[in-house]
Amino acid sequence: MAASSTLDPVASKVGSTLDSARQTARSARETVEEGRRALPKLKGDARKAFDDGVDQLRHQARDAADQAGDQFDTAKLYMVERVQERPMTATLAALGAGFVLGLLFAGGRR
Repeated sequence: MAASSTLDPVASKVGSTLDSARQTARSARETVEEGRRALPKLKGDARKAFDDGVDQLRHQARDAADQAGDQFDTAKLYMVERVQERPMTATLAALGAGFVLGLLFAGGRR
C-alpha cells in the first residue's frame, strides 16, 4: 500500500499535465482556425492597400508629367522669344554648337 499511496500524487500530476496538454492543443487548433478564417479578409485588405498605392503613384506620375510639360512649354516660349529678339546671335550660337559637336564626334574617328 505504501507504493500505491506514493504514486497517487504523481498520477494526479500526470493527469493534470495531460489535461493541460489537451487544452493547449485545443487552443492551438482554435488559433489555426481563426487564422484560416481571417486569411481572406487579410488578403483583401492587402490587395486594397496595394491598389491604393498604385493609384497614388499613378496620380503622382501624372502630376509630374504635367508639370514637366508645362516647364517645357515655358522654356520653348522663352527660346522662341530670344530667337525673335536676336535672330543673328541665335543662328551663330546654333552654328557654333553644331561645329563643336561635329568636332567631338569626328574626333573619335581619327
